[in-house]
Amino acid sequence: MKPITEVAASLDVAPEHVLPFGHDKAKILSAARRGKRHREAPAKLVLVTALTPTPAGEGKTTTTIGLGDALARLGQRVCLALREPSLGPCFGIKGGGTGGGVSRLQPTDDINLHFTGDFHAITAAHNLLAAAIDNELQFGNPALDARRVLWPRVMDVNDRSLRDVIVGLGGRTMGVPRQTSFDITAASEVMAMLCLAEDAEDLRARLDRTIVAVTAKNEPIRAGSLGVTGAMLALLRDVVHPNLVQSQEGTPALVHGGPFANIAHGCNSVMATKMALHLADWVVTEAGFGCDLGAEKFYDIKCRGAGLDTVATVVVATIRALKMHGGKGLEQLRTPDPAAVEAGIANLAKHCENVAAFGKIPVVALNRFADDTDEELAVLRKWCASEGIRFAACEHFVRGGAGAEELARAVMDAAESGVEPLRPVYPLDAAPTEKIALVAKRIYGAAGVAYTAEAQRDLAQVKALGLEGLPICMAKTQNSLSDDPSLRGRPQGFTLTVRGVQVNAGAGFLVVLTGDMLRMPGLPRRPQYYEIDLKDGEIIGLR
Repeated sequence: MKPITEVAASLDVAPEHVLPFGHDKAKILSAARRGKRHREAPAKLVLVTALTPTPAGEGKTTTTIGLGDALARLGQRVCLALREPSLGPCFGIKGGGTGGGVSRLQPTDDINLHFTGDFHAITAAHNLLAAAIDNELQFGNPALDARRVLWPRVMDVNDRSLRDVIVGLGGRTMGVPRQTSFDITAASEVMAMLCLAEDAEDLRARLDRTIVAVTAKNEPIRAGSLGVTGAMLALLRDVVHPNLVQSQEGTPALVHGGPFANIAHGCNSVMATKMALHLADWVVTEAGFGCDLGAEKFYDIKCRGAGLDTVATVVVATIRALKMHGGKGLEQLRTPDPAAVEAGIANLAKHCENVAAFGKIPVVALNRFADDTDEELAVLRKWCASEGIRFAACEHFVRGGAGAEELARAVMDAAESGVEPLRPVYPLDAAPTEKIALVAKRIYGAAGVAYTAEAQRDLAQVKALGLEGLPICMAKTQNSLSDDPSLRGRPQGFTLTVRGVQVNAGAGFLVVLTGDMLRMPGLPRRPQYYEIDLKDGEIIGLR
């Protein structure tokens, strides 16, 4: 690895704007965005998304890193802009979030675990607000009703036992008993606020306007009225500065913020993306899970709110995911089956249609595995050619940037072909039910939307609070285009069920809960933590 000061210097970041965390990672102070760009031409932003993944994931982060390394090999000035990993998946089912093979961020173990402490600070700030609310209840704030508190607590682990809890038991000195819950930190509204804020003062304003409870008359009680948001911002003092690391090949990467895409908006911070666009000529970023989740929120929430746009959108596919969507069981995905690949292309086709619906150009990147056959690859290549979609077979997992040069050239070609302005799926002035219907029908392929009684009450409260003009953030399973995780391929004719709508006034969106989606994941039968250990001072088994 290069010293982190050398990586910063490659982006022309002044030494006084670099706050090192050891020799291999650093915070880049926000002031680095204020200087003059090294050249007048605007930087090009590329989004990496994917088809509906298998439970193990299809290598979207790996492809993002491989593409960045490939662009650098072709002589381009590149900066990656990625999310920070959550400890939940690290110890759960998916593993870490720093890429794979030789297309990986370094230092891998540090980034996957404590990194620069951002997740811990966000957890502390969120829970300080929760403690302040309970303190107000304890000392008799007449505006607060324990039954109308909306703010949960958070932890950065998968722990299903904390989804529904009672706090304040044990007598008068222990607090006011009430029912509450825990979300995972990646679903914290503080995380979303950080990732959508333009700077520290914007974050302060978002913290102040966060709705933590409502009165009996449905009037909002905001965090700013509790006198705690200044202390929260103090906890977040260093968190607002993006983190700089590098790929295994030395490509700079700003890694900042980590909301999940199935229960939050799934993108790295606006601050890091804009800083990367200021420092480099090409910025490669990703949005979590498939195009139906991360990419939809990237465009409808992040880009619309921050004034961003892309020159190309890469849709990552794997032969194994195509076979799964073509009807194969998870235990059969290593068996060659060109017919299943052909059947599974329906899922990929829908994601490519979704990219085009935003006015963007899709580029299909096959993340190739060792057991993929030439016959299976030919099926996908033929379909892309028939649809006029740029295609690249990539081997960046084993070859690094050299294995993704075909993809880099396809992306550069797409960027030169002309870029249409972003077309959001819905207008902001539409009613929430209309926004939900447009996403459900246009992006997921649903026939209609059904609302539970609770969801209808939530929507009535949104109207009473005057927040119907906010964008929507759909919380939906990542395992299907529908809200039923068992439906593979391209489901049609289904009804999307909305069971709740949560107000995130600080983040600036409405969280729409669909199906059985929960904001605190559980651990699988055999979690990844079985494989992780410390041997002779080295972490092993963290993938």
